[in-house]
Amino acid sequence: MFDSDETADKVHYICQTYVEKAGRQVTLAVDKLFQFTSAAQAEERAEREARREGCAGADAYMVTEDPNSGEVSEPTFLARHGHVPESDAF
Repeated sequence: MFDSDETADKVHYICQTYVEKAGRQVTLAVDKLFQFTSAAQAEERAEREARREGCAGADAYMVTEDPNSGEVSEPTFLARHGHVPESDAF
């Protein structure tokens, strides 16, 4: 019997935080990554993390993974808080 769960795309909801790195120029670096089971959870965590001391900003986004090929889609941003990279930097 065919199991449709094996061929269905898998959606990942991510909260990604950033810190500022000093050098010749101030740049952003990924600090933490959290994965959630819903968009709302990722958005709430991004909002909380962006308020945390030392956090420059946070993104909540989703990507879709094709389980057969392993390919992952471009991110779809759900929320962006604080100082975050340009969306075309992904």
